[in-house]
Amino acid sequence: MFERILIVCIGNICRSPAAEYLLRHRLGDGRRATVSSAGLGAMTGHPMDPTALDLLRGEGIDGAPHRARQVDVAMLRQSDLILAMEKAHVATIQRMAPEVSGKVFLLDRWNEGRDIPDPYRQQRPAFEHVHGLIERGVESWLRYL
Repeated sequence: MFERILIVCIGNICRSPAAEYLLRHRLGDGRRATVSSAGLGAMTGHPMDPTALDLLRGEGIDGAPHRARQVDVAMLRQSDLILAMEKAHVATIQRMAPEVSGKVFLLDRWNEGRDIPDPYRQQRPAFEHVHGLIERGVESWLRYL
């Protein structure tokens, strides 16, 4: 049903790439979905934050190939499902491309529907907390994918 899934945050170096790699890993090779990520204010070309990368490595997932990229209207239109980290991100995406409003949701939609905070420039415990929220969000979407 969803062949192209896009996950969005701000910088595309912490939350959205972590969710991208986690979702791709959980979907495995058997499903045809393509999972990618981008940022509303991306640190274009930068690798994933070292702490976010380390948390993925702890689960046997290699996020080292990731490089941040800026979201654009074409990416939004080409996606079948867009998952955002915060309500403000959903609103920004809807303003950028009103025609995608029906396919943009919070990553945490099936849990409490809350924002997943940005751990950027914070200590490891903040990243661990956010990683746990991202894992819960990813797991909650699996039954719909």
